Amino acid sequence: MNPEDPRENAGENPGENPRETPGESLPENAGGPPEANSLPNPGEAPGGGPVRPRGIVVIAVVVALEATALLVAAVWYGTQLLTGAPVLSFWGAVFTLCLLLAFSVWLFAVARFLLRGFRWPRAGALVAQIFVLTIGFPTLTGGYPLAGLAMLVPAVTAIVLLFDKRVIAFASRAAGAPPAL
Repeated sequence: MNPEDPRENAGENPGENPRETPGESLPENAGGPPEANSLPNPGEAPGGGPVRPRGIVVIAVVVALEATALLVAAVWYGTQLLTGAPVLSFWGAVFTLCLLLAFSVWLFAVARFLLRGFRWPRAGALVAQIFVLTIGFPTLTGGYPLAGLAMLVPAVTAIVLLFDKRVIAFASRAAGAPPAL
């Protein structure tokens, strides 16, 4: 710790930092309440980025729950495979297990990056919801109404929210752009 180094004591004495320009040493409301100068604009988070809409959170939760369901199914399927349950093709069963695990990881990534405001997870979430619809309708009409509704209601909700203008505005960050949050 060197008292002569301006990098180490830059915040101690206002106006003494050689990298400071005149007028930068004190905030406009010096001595006032700290929250008076930090009020966010409507539509912006306190850090200056866009506010995360509730629709994004709902979609991410739905997708994460679907990923968890796939992970549980993969664990159950793997347990059945290891305990010697009869299968038509062992390697076909291993492939199915790998697909369940891969789709689960993919959906967890979609949920995570959707929350961070990236553009590409919207398409992944939409495709996943369409897959859920193709399973949910036959389940509903095939004599399992509660299981069918448990699949259809979240999927339809997520699809509707994916096309909400606030969700589209928030989830429009390209990979090379600065962070949305």
